[in-house]
Amino acid sequence: MKKILSALLASAVAMSLVAGCGGEKKEDAKASDVIKVGVFLPLTGDNAAGGELELRGIKLANKLHPEVLGKKIELVVADNKSDKAEAASVAARLIEKDKVSVIVGSYGSSLSMAAGNIVKDSKVPAVGTSCTNPQVTANNDYYFRACFIDPFQGTVMANYAFKQGAKKVAIVQEVSNDYAVGLAKFFKEAFIKLTGDENSIVEIANYQTGDKDFSAILTNIKAKNPDAIFAPGNFTESALLVKQARQLGIEAPFMGGDTWETQEFIDVGGKDVEGVALSTAFDREKATTPEAKKFLDEYVKEYKGEPSALTAMAYDAYLIAIDGIKRAGSTDTVKIRDAIAATKDLECVTGMTTLDKNGDPIKGAVIKTVKDGKFTFLDFVEAK
Repeated sequence: MKKILSALLASAVAMSLVAGCGGEKKEDAKASDVIKVGVFLPLTGDNAAGGELELRGIKLANKLHPEVLGKKIELVVADNKSDKAEAASVAARLIEKDKVSVIVGSYGSSLSMAAGNIVKDSKVPAVGTSCTNPQVTANNDYYFRACFIDPFQGTVMANYAFKQGAKKVAIVQEVSNDYAVGLAKFFKEAFIKLTGDENSIVEIANYQTGDKDFSAILTNIKAKNPDAIFAPGNFTESALLVKQARQLGIEAPFMGGDTWETQEFIDVGGKDVEGVALSTAFDREKATTPEAKKFLDEYVKEYKGEPSALTAMAYDAYLIAIDGIKRAGSTDTVKIRDAIAATKDLECVTGMTTLDKNGDPIKGAVIKTVKDGKFTFLDFVEAK
């Protein structure tokens, strides 16, 4: 009797194990029908407006390109909360817990750089959206980007200032922001080279992220009487800076970078930001690819307005990532990395995209101004 009971018990255990294995296989089969793409962006905190614009672009791209390798693409979205420590944490979670094949993000060079070692050590590729600091991809074979980099952007704006007749420029930088510090540095180097005058930068002033009162900085700059002011930084602080400068009677033109291109910059600055100049990556006037037309049509249908360059670059980052998976023919992250590194003449919203040896795209820049409360095309500068 004992032998029979033992046999029955062993049989029941075996059956339960088989059932368990069968259940696991079913789950695995279901999981294999989906390819996960991680998205890490600042959806709360100081940079939330920029993050939301980029999330729009990624979602639009996913809507128009929902599959790769015959499988549905699932977006796994994580909020890095505009915080460096959180950026590293959510990147690790996307890789270790969510098992994503590739990551798209982030808005903000500091946030992307914070996740740099995570993606490198885990061997999971990431494609940055609007993180323009060169250090994002430097010495990191697993980080790429869809946007131009600050040495080019800084040179573009230095050339613009010089062509507008500026001989003396003051720089105001958000010193706690790697993007702002890097862009200010490249602008300074390019402008001094253009003028041949080491003293052509009459002031370099610093402020911290979240500052609201710039009166001391601006009073000092007013005394230096610059021909123009270059002030790369976050959209809110930058708009407040320009507004307070006008209230102090400073009439010098202001210039900035691609982070300014948010509605919040215009909402905060109002009439005082009319006439500012900024470098950015996209405008309808330079939308020449079929992909750009699809993007514009879908954006207008969805949001009833004109897209920011941030949205366009995020859309392109998704395309670069998905094209890498397609050409790799696999979800193996190392193979995807290798395929992304070989990206050449990919049709994107911001133009045909080829990545250089550092993982940076070779593409031109758009210069815009604010006119009648809207970002308006001024010029286009070819990549060199």
